[in-house]
Amino acid sequence: MEFLCRLGTPEGRVVEEIHQSADAETLRSALERRGLHVFALERRGFPIALRLPSFKRRRVTHRQFLVFNQELAALLRAGLPLLQSLDLLLERRAHPRFKSVLAEVRERVKAGEDLSDAFAHYGDLFPPLYAASLKAGERSGELERVIRRFIRYLQLLLAARRKAISAVVYPAVLVALSVGMIAIMSLYVIPRFEDFYQALDVELPALTRAVLGTSLFVRRHAILLAIAIAAGVFAASRWSRTPSGRLTVDRAKLRLPLAGSILHRFALSEFTRSLATLLSGGIPLVPSLQVATQAVGNRFVRSRLEPAVGQLREGSAFHEAMTSSGVVTDIAIDMIKVGESTGALADMLNEVSDFLDEEVETRVERILTLLEPVMLVLMGGIIALLLLAMYLPMFSAWRDLR
Repeated sequence: MEFLCRLGTPEGRVVEEIHQSADAETLRSALERRGLHVFALERRGFPIALRLPSFKRRRVTHRQFLVFNQELAALLRAGLPLLQSLDLLLERRAHPRFKSVLAEVRERVKAGEDLSDAFAHYGDLFPPLYAASLKAGERSGELERVIRRFIRYLQLLLAARRKAISAVVYPAVLVALSVGMIAIMSLYVIPRFEDFYQALDVELPALTRAVLGTSLFVRRHAILLAIAIAAGVFAASRWSRTPSGRLTVDRAKLRLPLAGSILHRFALSEFTRSLATLLSGGIPLVPSLQVATQAVGNRFVRSRLEPAVGQLREGSAFHEAMTSSGVVTDIAIDMIKVGESTGALADMLNEVSDFLDEEVETRVERILTLLEPVMLVLMGGIIALLLLAMYLPMFSAWRDLR
C-alpha cells in the first residue's frame, strides 16, 4: 500500500513524502528507525497487489540522473544562478516524468525552499543519498563541489554495475541457447519418434520411455503448464515485493553458492561508498549513516546495518557497531578502525569501497573462468543423453536383426 507521510527530520524540518509498505505499523517502525518523527500516515489509492504498474511512480534511472547532475554542475560552475540553471535543464529534459518532477522542484525552489528539501519531497524517486549531499553543499556554500562528488559516486556505481552485467551476458546467452535447443528437441523432435518406435516392435529401454513420456506429457499439457508457471511467477513476484518477501529473497541471494559472496561484497561497497561521500561533504557520522544504510540495495544487509545508528547514539565506536552487524567483513572493519582512529574515516571508507570492488571483479572473473566450461559440459551432456535415448531402440532393433 502507498502512504502519504508527514514527517519531522532530525534537523527540525517537517516534510511530506510518499512511501510504500504492507501496513502502517511496519512503515511507522521503519521511519522511526531512520530517526524521523511520524506526525501522520495517510493511506493512498489501492493496494499495490491490485494496482497496475504506474508510469508516474517509475524511478529516474541512474544514467538520466547522472547526465542531469553533470549539466547542473557545469551551469553552476559557469556562475549561473540556481533558478536559471533549473530553467535551462528543464528545457533539455526528454523524460516526461523527470521533466514534470523537475518543474515542481523548480517551483519549490522559486518559493524559497532549499534544493535539497525540494528533491527530498519525492521520496524514493531519486537516490536517498542525493538530498543529503545537497544539504551538505547548501550548508557549506559549496553546492557545485558536492554535486561533482555525487557525480563521481554515480559514475563508480554505474561502472561496477556495467562490469557485472557484461560478465554475465555470455553465460546467459549460452544458457538461453542451450535451453532453447533442449526444448525444441523435447517438444518437437522426440515426440515424432513415437510412431517410428511402435513400428520397430521392440521393447523400449527405460531411458527412452522416461524421455518420451516426459516429452509427450509436456507437449499435451503445454498450455496448462504455461499457465501454472506464469501464475507461479506472478505470485512469487508479488510476494517478493512485500517487506517480508524482499527481506527473505535478499537473504537467500547472499546464501547462493559462489554468487552470494559477490552480492554481499557489492552491497557493502554500496554502503561504504555512500557513507564516504556523505562524510566528505561535511555531514556528521550519525545522519550520514542513516542515509547510507538506505542506499544499500540488499534489504537483508540494510536491516543488519540499521541498528548501528542507535549504537552510535549510545556512545559505541563506529567499528564496534559495524562488528556487531555481522555483515561487514573483517578486513573492512580493520580498515574502518584505522580510519576512525586517525580521523580519516571518509578516505578509508573509499579505500574499503575500492578494495571490495576489486574483490567483486576478481571473484566474478574467477567464477566465469570455471563456469563456462562447466556449462558447456553440462548442456552437452543433456543433449547427448537425449540423443542416446532416441537411438537406443534402433541399436536394440539392429541387435535383434543380427
